[in-house]
Amino acid sequence: MIGYLVQRLAHLVWVLLAVSILVFLLVHLSGDPVRLLTPLDARPEDIERVRRLYGLDQPLPVQYWRFLKDAARGELGESFRFSRPALELVLDRLPNTALLALTTIALTVGVGIPVGLWVGSRAGSLVDWAVSLATFVCISLPSFWLGVLLILLFADRLRWLPASGFESPLYLVLPSLTLAVYTTGLITRLVRADVLEVLRQDFIRTARAKGLGERVVRSRHALRNALISTVTVLGLQLGNLLGGSVVVEAVFAWPGVGWLMLQGIQTRDLPVVRAVVLIVGTLFVLINLAVDLLYLYLDPRIRYDHGR
Repeated sequence: MIGYLVQRLAHLVWVLLAVSILVFLLVHLSGDPVRLLTPLDARPEDIERVRRLYGLDQPLPVQYWRFLKDAARGELGESFRFSRPALELVLDRLPNTALLALTTIALTVGVGIPVGLWVGSRAGSLVDWAVSLATFVCISLPSFWLGVLLILLFADRLRWLPASGFESPLYLVLPSLTLAVYTTGLITRLVRADVLEVLRQDFIRTARAKGLGERVVRSRHALRNALISTVTVLGLQLGNLLGGSVVVEAVFAWPGVGWLMLQGIQTRDLPVVRAVVLIVGTLFVLINLAVDLLYLYLDPRIRYDHGR
């Protein structure tokens, strides 16, 4: 187990290195950020002065090497737009995105897993067909369209909920509901398919032959064995949500990482974009590591001690 953890942490370093190279090159290819930092009528000498001020007059390999050395010390540069450390900006917004992501996952787990287990044990019934159709619709709905629709209904017409910003828990309802519609539909379909497969296994027939109740068979035996792929997808969805649900955060003006990254891309704020990508990449790999370790609890047959 220790060897596996060391291997995954080393893998984290290489992943972040590859991500940093990719985002560094793509951001620079998107255009010259100095043009957005200077007036349209700026003199050439003023443009060059700004370029030297931010170190953008150096060749790309030199800029990247300097960026790596600063990143190793926890310094990801200063935002061109906000004149604040980029890492500080991201860490200020990260709790808001984490709250939105965890609320979405809680709604998904609270609805998707029980419903998937319920319809999975009633395959072919009218309820199964109805839920399958509903989940298909949930997966197909574009999040930006659904978000606008919820704003028009609950914020504009009914005036039950606020439309944008974040000042109280009520502001969390619409964006988390918008994100949870897709993830709940996805998890419901996944759990249903896995439960159908598990219920055909021999150990389920053995459990029933021992006289165990149907509820115990489904919840303790079928569901636990069906959760392997579900946990994997939940981990990936959590990583995506922590990466910033850019469209939803923009629709609801949610002050999170996704909206910050969108602003950084629009203004070519290189330090902010790089900081967001590196922090999100780190969280994504750590979440995948946590999911791998959770497999040990769900299925004791899984072992990470190679060579034994």
